[in-house]
Amino acid sequence: MIDIQGRPDHAMERSGDAPPGASDLLGLVAALGLLDGDAGAADDVDRVDQLDALERVKAACAAAQVRITARFVDSQRAVAEEHRARAAERSAANDFEGWRAARELARRSELEPVSLGPRGARAAGARRRGGFDRAGIAAQVGLARHESPARGARLATIALSLSQDLPHTLAALGEGLLVERRAELVARLTSHLDPDQRVRVDAEVIGAAGAAVRTWGDRELEQRVRACSDRIDAAAAVARARTAESERRVTLRPIPDTMAIVSAVLPVREAVAVHAALTRAADRAMGEGDDRSRGQVMADTLVHRVVSPTAATTASGDSPADPPADGPADVPVEVQIVITDRALIDGADTPAHIPSYGPVPAGWARELLTRTVVDEVIATGSPPRPGDPPPRRTDDRAKVWLRRLYTHPDTGTLVAMDSTRRLFPRGLRRFVIARDGTCRTPWCDAPIRHVDHVEPHHRGGPTSEANGQGLCVRCNLVKERAGWHARVADPGHAAGSPRPHTVTLVTPTGHRHTTTAPPVLPGAASGPSDSRLEAHLAQLLAS
Repeated sequence: MIDIQGRPDHAMERSGDAPPGASDLLGLVAALGLLDGDAGAADDVDRVDQLDALERVKAACAAAQVRITARFVDSQRAVAEEHRARAAERSAANDFEGWRAARELARRSELEPVSLGPRGARAAGARRRGGFDRAGIAAQVGLARHESPARGARLATIALSLSQDLPHTLAALGEGLLVERRAELVARLTSHLDPDQRVRVDAEVIGAAGAAVRTWGDRELEQRVRACSDRIDAAAAVARARTAESERRVTLRPIPDTMAIVSAVLPVREAVAVHAALTRAADRAMGEGDDRSRGQVMADTLVHRVVSPTAATTASGDSPADPPADGPADVPVEVQIVITDRALIDGADTPAHIPSYGPVPAGWARELLTRTVVDEVIATGSPPRPGDPPPRRTDDRAKVWLRRLYTHPDTGTLVAMDSTRRLFPRGLRRFVIARDGTCRTPWCDAPIRHVDHVEPHHRGGPTSEANGQGLCVRCNLVKERAGWHARVADPGHAAGSPRPHTVTLVTPTGHRHTTTAPPVLPGAASGPSDSRLEAHLAQLLAS
């Protein structure tokens, strides 16, 4: 089943039974007449009161999740200790195989909370031996809470911090004085402190404030916690300021209308210098009569100076080769676009798709792709004949390669693809990545970094489209740990099945999660092929 966003619909099962207490809780909410959003409300005053009451209920549920998560982690720790003791016994008895088996079981339940700093999740993933990543505890928490494994790691770490070192914050969350986001904020702002120091900050800031904490916004709460933390551990605060430079990074976040936000975290002196240089370039362009806005000039100058191979920056920060007034400079990178033949050739409005970005308007994709030979084919209405002059290129900045993707007419999932490159491993990898889009683990949505076997190769799993899936690094490493099992529930259309490719994942606790491959283009309409479009597409591929 596919939802309206085109992502797989995930199912969580455990012997066919609902989670204990969940149905009772939902029944209580239904009995209160709140499921339709307005039952029992006489006027707007009652509706506002209901909103306030439900917000406190949400906070109390979040506190219960914290306690349950902490107990789950503690239980796994106790299991690890038992296996570690058994490994010591086997070692003393010179039983190498028994020692190795017990050690592996202990490692499966080892714990090492991830950092809650800005790059905590990535740093933990890079260590490759972090406890949550190795044991899969984070993945199980994430799946149960319908979150990604990275978010599951942070939730498990926050649960430990709140339950062990921040009792006043946890109590305020349970009483509805703090919402979940602000409780997480306290845990993150104190994550660098020792446990005893966290207890002091919790008591001085949250405990001393009492019910007044309910009136604090995010900024006031952050200022109070940070000030108390810096006072209690002043030396560490100075050291962090000196070493914060290691946290510099650049990130990309898609936004609507084929745009994206590039963010850079820099030391303040470099950040001010970058902004000042871009401001000077904008001032100079405005003084010369450039009709672009100040923001447009700054954005174009940034792209030009970063990606242009000839952009040279002088000591004053000015570039002798700023971008022309008609827009940014050429960008020598590959951008993959998935578009239907009808949208490319016949002007259909089915949205195109850029991997790791999402849907883009078909018209915008045509403008980008049809700057070469496609313009000539559409303009003439027929492929060029032998002896005709070469197609006119309307823009020489872009080179376009076309590769055909074949999708199922009913579900839209990828069935097959062809390529001018015939190396099997690369072609198969391209196929799986194009079919899955993002990491196949439910709710993960991370970019695909590994294409691996569903049924492991060492267990006889074939290297095939049906037995392949795209995963992020974290999920692929977790899948190989003891207690985790995956199987192909349905091989998909490429194997002749009427249903999309489906994988079932079983966690160490026995919970089962299923995920189906999404449609390559969620908005594509099904229908018979068009011979004219096929001819045009064949000509484009041949050229």
